[in-house]
Amino acid sequence: MIYFLEDDASIQKLVCYALAKEGYEIKGLSLPSEFWKEIQEEIPELILLDIMLPEEDGISILKKLREDKKYQDIPVIMITAKTSEFDKVTGLDMGADDYITKPFGMTELASRVNAVLRRYKKTQVVNTKEFVLGNLYVNPEKHIIKLNGEDLVLSFKEYSLLLILLEADGKVVSREELLTKVWGEFYEESRTLDVHIRKLRVKLENSDVKIETVKNIGYKLGGADNEQ
Repeated sequence: MIYFLEDDASIQKLVCYALAKEGYEIKGLSLPSEFWKEIQEEIPELILLDIMLPEEDGISILKKLREDKKYQDIPVIMITAKTSEFDKVTGLDMGADDYITKPFGMTELASRVNAVLRRYKKTQVVNTKEFVLGNLYVNPEKHIIKLNGEDLVLSFKEYSLLLILLEADGKVVSREELLTKVWGEFYEESRTLDVHIRKLRVKLENSDVKIETVKNIGYKLGGADNEQ
C-alpha cells in the first residue's frame, strides 16, 4: 500500500490512477489528520508526501515519522512545487528517500517509486552476519544495535550507512557508492551524506568505532578491530 498525501484533488486523482495502472495499491489522502488516522490502521510500503499542506506541512510530518520508531523506516518521497536547493536538501537531510518537483510526468514518478522500493527491499535482505567491534554490537538480521550493552537508536539512513561501512570491513567506501546505495541513482546533492555521517559520528562518539574520512574519496571504519 502507498499513501499519497496531497490536498490538490486533481493531482491526487491523476497520481492514484497512474500508479494503480502500474499495479500499485494506493490511497489518496487530502489532510494530515486523515493520514495520521490511516497510518495507525495500516503501515504503508511507501509514502508520497506533498510539502505544502493544510493543518501541517510535509516537513513537519516527515520529522514526526523519522522520530517515531514505529514509522521511521517507511520510505518517503517528497513532492513539492518549490524548486530551491534549500527545500530539497532540507527534506533529504531530515530523512526523505527522494524528492520530485511539480510539475512531473507520471512515467518519472513511477520510476522514482520503483527505484525507492527496490532500494528499500535490498536493505531488507537477511544478513546473518553479526558485527562486534569493541563495545559496538550490530545484528542486521534482528535489526539490533547496541553500544555498551544499551540500545542505540539510529535513523534508517544512519543504520544503512553504518551497515555498508561494517560490511566493507575497514576498506574505503566511496562517496558515490554510499550515495547510490542509500539514496539512489536520482540523488544529485551530496551535502546530505556529510550531514548523515556527522550525525552518525555523534551517536558513535562513545564507541570504540570511528568513521574516518579519506579525503576526496569517501569513508571507512577505524578504531576497534573486528572481533569476529
